[in-house]
Amino acid sequence: MEIRLLDADEARARIPELALILHDCVVKGASVGFMNPFSMAEAIGFYAECAENAANDEAFLFAAFVNGRAVGTVQLIPSRKPNQPHRGDIIKMLVHSIHRNQGFGVALLKAAEDEARRRGLTLLTLDTAGVDGERFYERAGYSRAGVIPDFALWPDGGYCDTVIYYKKI
Repeated sequence: MEIRLLDADEARARIPELALILHDCVVKGASVGFMNPFSMAEAIGFYAECAENAANDEAFLFAAFVNGRAVGTVQLIPSRKPNQPHRGDIIKMLVHSIHRNQGFGVALLKAAEDEARRRGLTLLTLDTAGVDGERFYERAGYSRAGVIPDFALWPDGGYCDTVIYYKKI
């Protein structure tokens, strides 16, 4: 297993791999901002935008690799608000379904947290939907701030609650 922070050039080069991960997660029910039917073109467009955000230091994109191929990804988004220079968001924690429960999520989250510390951030926030995500973040030391009922939709329809978490690092 290898975890790496992708620069903008590598992010652009790996868009097809990253898009496959996102597509797999959405098609299998992850509530990460997209609805089914979800196309590869939409996934590619999302990661093209991520690569541009990486180029502008607006986001830090990490990927997990097996045999040189991306199998998971997460982003660290530092707050741009003047009164929140100490805070960042963890977003789009995604691991391809055939590589789950093998430690990739834990390693990706640790890499994002390490980068946050390196950049002087002291508070991370995130949101998640579903019991698996809740268990994952609680095991990683995140504290539940609260639940927003009916915050989003599952990819196949129907409301889902979103749980907000934070971690002081």
